[in-house]
Amino acid sequence: MDINSPDIRTPGQLIEALLNERGWNKRTLAVVLAVDEATVNRWISDKQAVNASIAISLEEVLDAPAERFLELQRAFDLAKARFAQRPDPGRRTRAQLFGSLPVAAMIKRGWIDASDVRDIAAVERGLTKFFGVERVEQIEVMPHAARKTEVNREATPTQIAWLNRVRSIADELIVPPFNVAALERALPRLHQLAVAAEEARHVPRILAECGIRFVIVEALPSAKIDGVCFWLDDASPVVGLSMRHDRIDNFWFVLRHELEHVRLGHGRLAMILDDLEGERSGTGADIPEEERLANSAAQEFCVPSSKMDSFVARKAPFFSERDMTAFAKLLGVHAGLVAGQLQHRTGRYDRFRQHLVGVRTHIRANAAVDGWGDVYPLGE
Repeated sequence: MDINSPDIRTPGQLIEALLNERGWNKRTLAVVLAVDEATVNRWISDKQAVNASIAISLEEVLDAPAERFLELQRAFDLAKARFAQRPDPGRRTRAQLFGSLPVAAMIKRGWIDASDVRDIAAVERGLTKFFGVERVEQIEVMPHAARKTEVNREATPTQIAWLNRVRSIADELIVPPFNVAALERALPRLHQLAVAAEEARHVPRILAECGIRFVIVEALPSAKIDGVCFWLDDASPVVGLSMRHDRIDNFWFVLRHELEHVRLGHGRLAMILDDLEGERSGTGADIPEEERLANSAAQEFCVPSSKMDSFVARKAPFFSERDMTAFAKLLGVHAGLVAGQLQHRTGRYDRFRQHLVGVRTHIRANAAVDGWGDVYPLGE
């Protein structure tokens, strides 16, 4: 007989067909296998599953491969499960949400009002509120969801969550109408603040006076992001920083980079999401034009390239700390800004690290800050 016949769909049907082929009855098989007849009845009626041990026994006496009995059993079990189990459309949705968004971190940061990731109902309520949608299927990270946050490049779900937090906080800030002339007048004032870490505390007020909504949100785990520039209602610019590197040189470079985006009107059509690690902070031909212009402005703000070139030409290959600090004093900036440029140019990131002081503790008291143990109090 053909044991692979499509008419045989269960292990019980195969056992019965093999018995009929031999002219055996159920009692005969029971005696041969030293089991009771009721057990054989349960196999043939598919009320008792055929496991690996039983399949091997059947193989020995019925001359059919054990694998065939197990294949039929597996297919039969799956068919029963599909029939008995109700489809759950929410399961795929939960797989997308919990598999892509850093839900645990969002709960810990106070962005979602839920006690635990296992409280699915509370998490889904929290996510719909966080993203400002009516149903979880509409959340931007879901396939085919209506996109509310268009960015200049592909963004990860974690980055989208961070961007959404920046936008929610920025939406609550009250600033006067934006004035590009006021921003251009403010840039020299900002440069004067770069002489000392503690002077960064004045940045939020100066930007607010220009009509710029300035927000600092701690980066989520694995979210490679330094800053963002976008506009609310095409009229009010927003600058968001993650300050994932709390160094004075990084702070001023990233801030000036984002302010150049604002000055040039970038980010009106799509959020400018910036990861300024390594070569992405350069001005090479392979850098997108908007980023090249912003990088150039940031570099000139921190340490003018012509003066840096001259310093390197005069002092290379030996850069003493005394020369470096004297050069910074001549430029009117903190030594950390020069130290950062020297590290980048020479690849010696072990040099002058003591000058790369932090600024976050100085700025957080006067800025809209979310993270590092603090949750920005959003209104209902």
